[in-house]
Amino acid sequence: MSFAVTILGSASAKPTATRHPSAQAVDIHEQYFLVDAGEGVQQQLVRCGINPLKLRAVFISHLHGDHVFGLFPLLSSLGLYGRRTPLPVFAPTPFGEILACHLRYFDSELPYEVTWHPTDTTRHALLWENRTVEVWSVPLRHRVPCAGFLFREKEPPLNVNKAAIARYGLSIAQIAAAKRGEEVLLDTGERIANDELTYRPYAPRSYAYLSDTNFSARAAGLCSGVDLMYHEATYAAAERKIARERGHSTSADAARAAQIAGARQLVIGHYSSRYKDETQLVEEARALFAETHAATEGRTFTIEKRR
Repeated sequence: MSFAVTILGSASAKPTATRHPSAQAVDIHEQYFLVDAGEGVQQQLVRCGINPLKLRAVFISHLHGDHVFGLFPLLSSLGLYGRRTPLPVFAPTPFGEILACHLRYFDSELPYEVTWHPTDTTRHALLWENRTVEVWSVPLRHRVPCAGFLFREKEPPLNVNKAAIARYGLSIAQIAAAKRGEEVLLDTGERIANDELTYRPYAPRSYAYLSDTNFSARAAGLCSGVDLMYHEATYAAAERKIARERGHSTSADAARAAQIAGARQLVIGHYSSRYKDETQLVEEARALFAETHAATEGRTFTIEKRR
């Protein structure tokens, strides 16, 4: 079962010749979620080989243009591609007004419904879930209401140990009961505890997206134990003052957040246009958190299964 994150954009607000504004595609069990939608996101999806029709939902962290301007042409193109199923969009208020205006003037006859779900950026709350995935909001500290997102894989179904099946001569009904987490009653009257029969095939995986924000120990703590964390690192460590004033983080802030969360890997992005090369930012973060990687556009970070 897949769990991967593809970087579609890594820049901050000012355009550059080599970077696109913020956007990522999260693939969980072949279910795709768009996280932020800076300009050019639909072209980036195509370049990365991701079919836009596979998008299950869109999550917008906040209403600054470099995180949302690319959504509206994508909505139009999805209609041209022939989408018919509703597309949920999670975004802070007043996104509903912006969406209504766009639909009124540009997409009044879309063949599918765009459903807006307001995100309360002050609460850590469950936003979306199905049988295999849940997505939580993570309050952030920016100049406007802003939330990050925590993607968590749900517990995979139990597997029954083949050796136990043979040892106890389990029937199909008994195997089914074991998979449900129940103890098994043998024909002899003996009861076998479930943990003697079953095992989890792998531990649930997780991904945290912490977009534009000042350093927040609370946000990091809400992502405790995360396998992969994305954290903005707009500025180098020496620019701590300007980062704080503008509601952003430094490379060192991102590393501290990963440390607090106990993350396994950290990806940093949202680079200021003043940095033509992100090497400095990555090296500064690695000095504090060794498993730091650059949010290189087109790169996919795969979260492998582990027991």
